[in-house]
Amino acid sequence: MGAAMNLEPLNLGRLGFGAAGIGNLYKAIPDGEAMATVLAAWDSGFRYFDTAPHYGLGLSEQRLGAVLRDKPRDEFVISTKVGRLLEANTGGAAAKDGSVKDDEGFDVPATTRRVWDFTEAGIRRSIEDSLERLALDHVDIAYLHDPDVHDLQAGISQALPALEKLREEGVVKAIGVGTNSAEAALECVEAADLDLVMLAGRYTLLEQPSVPLLDRCVERRTGVVNVGVYNSGLLARPEVPDDAHYNYDRAPREVVERARALAAVCRDFGVELPTAALQFPLRHPAVVNVTVGASKPEQVTSNANRMQESVPEELWDALEALGRD
Repeated sequence: MGAAMNLEPLNLGRLGFGAAGIGNLYKAIPDGEAMATVLAAWDSGFRYFDTAPHYGLGLSEQRLGAVLRDKPRDEFVISTKVGRLLEANTGGAAAKDGSVKDDEGFDVPATTRRVWDFTEAGIRRSIEDSLERLALDHVDIAYLHDPDVHDLQAGISQALPALEKLREEGVVKAIGVGTNSAEAALECVEAADLDLVMLAGRYTLLEQPSVPLLDRCVERRTGVVNVGVYNSGLLARPEVPDDAHYNYDRAPREVVERARALAAVCRDFGVELPTAALQFPLRHPAVVNVTVGASKPEQVTSNANRMQESVPEELWDALEALGRD
């Protein structure tokens, strides 16, 4: 079973919606704004939506499902992730009353906690729990989430075979791995029959992995869903500010200067830096979709508009030449 056979009926489209932001990534947003953001994605033509239990300790799944459950189920594709179970946080009264906050980047009460579990039983329970939060009868794609952060070898020996079994049983239509590491992704691609790799922040206008992951994905018929194309915000604006973020932290000066050089080349061709950053990954034959996060409706519509803009071929040639210098 190869990716080219599986992905055609899934119809991810070129642009997907990443739902970490509506899980209160970095800052809390009201339910109404989160719902409006998902609706803006739907109205802008997004039909692929990605979430995870990790995002806001289940809040992302709950909010995403609250909107999508009212949409025709055969008109959208949804993915979630496995590897982290959510367990009740028994750390005292403060956790129970919501006064203790999550310490992994999401502005939510720590009433539950993440527990790594790469066993088959854990993977199956993770899917069941996600379906309950989403209030949907199935998800289309299941990714093993961050195996390199926990235990890559356990991911390869336990979790990926469990996902292959779930696909054979028809519980999910496609399986993959989601990671920030091109090296870990390559190990997983070699070890299992994956339909997809969700690669975060490693194949962007600013940087491309030195490992042969993407070319190997073409050979293995494994599609790449590319995320983090703005490199944590560094490439998200036409002008790169001094305090730009990169890899979830303050960008080093030399990285800011590289991004500004890219922005200057883009300007020469009448294209804004975020537009080039969004469209660049789709030039590689392995990349089947670019998924971007948003926490406001206007961010969604901006991304949708940027994906539709025309980019002259000469710009790509000039950016490639800059990369060689």
